[in-house]
Amino acid sequence: MLLAQRRADSHQGGLWEFPGGKVESGESVREALDRELKEELGIEVQDARPLIRVPHAYADCRVLLDTWLVSRWQGEPRGLEGQPLAWVSMGELTDRSMPAADMPILDAIRLPDTCLITPPSVADATRFLQALRKAVSNGVSLVQFRVFGLAENDLEDLALASRRLCEEFGAKMLVNGPLELALKSGAHGWHLNRRHLRSLKSSRDYAGLLLGASCHDAEELALAREKGVHFVLLSPVLPTASHPDAEVLGWKGFSDLVAEFPLPVYALGGMNASLLEHSWRAGAQGIAGIRGLWPD
Repeated sequence: MLLAQRRADSHQGGLWEFPGGKVESGESVREALDRELKEELGIEVQDARPLIRVPHAYADCRVLLDTWLVSRWQGEPRGLEGQPLAWVSMGELTDRSMPAADMPILDAIRLPDTCLITPPSVADATRFLQALRKAVSNGVSLVQFRVFGLAENDLEDLALASRRLCEEFGAKMLVNGPLELALKSGAHGWHLNRRHLRSLKSSRDYAGLLLGASCHDAEELALAREKGVHFVLLSPVLPTASHPDAEVLGWKGFSDLVAEFPLPVYALGGMNASLLEHSWRAGAQGIAGIRGLWPD
């Protein structure tokens, strides 16, 4: 990731940030992105997509960071305004002093654009693991283990085998279920349902675990933000085969809820791979799902 250092005499002076600038009157956000990166870095943006919008209130001003992920450009980035630049690996991003408003962007960068949720019923553990292997070997890197109805020992064995399989392909696994299961299986995170979210005291008590939460409305989104989770799944966006008559948010309802929500949000409900780019335009980190993503 490319970082630039702010001038010492500017707001948040001396800190490292992602390059960019203010949207001028009459500009679209994408036009401002292209202009600012040409003026600051001397590059022509060729491919970019929305990543996350982060509202933040400092003591002396309020900002809204409309952040985009630039994946292809022409030219060699240079500090045309005299600003120092640094290419920083993912693991080194937290070593740099950055403005508080930039912190949620780090979570969005680290998270993939797809979250696979396992089917809740498992009739054959071998077939389950074969399907999971196919998913993670094909590039799925975030898995929510959500299985019900098994005996405790069988559930623990399956969770442990699933976590090992995910690690074999560099994927992370969160457990949607009891915290004890997440800890016993060595999962990389814990996904909170509505009940767990409401009872969570502070994310600081779970340092080292990636925390996700399931949300359905503005109240639950606000609660997830207050509790300090790393990302959320917001549903239902579209009708699903399992709940065809449920009231859905629709893309507009989803977009309205996440417009100024400063955490990565996955769209859940009726999702499949063909809707990924649509989800980005609606303000999502990406998509989450079972039926539309599970390879079995």
